[in-house]
Amino acid sequence: MNKRYTVDFAGIMRLYETNYAKLLPLLPKTDTVGDECVYKVFEHEYQLRITESTRYTTVIELWQRADGELPDYLIPRLTVRLYHDARVAEVCSAQQISRLKPRYDYPNLRMHQKDEKHQVNRFLGDWLAYCLKNGISKQSVC
Repeated sequence: MNKRYTVDFAGIMRLYETNYAKLLPLLPKTDTVGDECVYKVFEHEYQLRITESTRYTTVIELWQRADGELPDYLIPRLTVRLYHDARVAEVCSAQQISRLKPRYDYPNLRMHQKDEKHQVNRFLGDWLAYCLKNGISKQSVC
């Protein structure tokens, strides 16, 4: 018997809230489209760029800079929408997935996991925790 995946709404909202709190101090000082920061953790560099800014939301792109070491499809790249009124951050797209659904039937044509959206948001949380724990240092002026 194959049990259908159900979204843990309370759990994913907690994840969105903690991701928002982790992202907030990393944002550029102004909320202007095109503003960006580059951070270094150990030998890795991470870039964050504001791509959309409205009264209640900000959309950012976050990726690991690779300088030609890796093909583009292996470089972690996320688009995240921050909802300032609700104080949550949600991953909108990741790698080649342009729109994440809360739940996927499995198996499916693209072989997404049943809880792909939750996993990608958890990855963001783990990635931010790694960066913050290991002493992020600014490489460029934000």
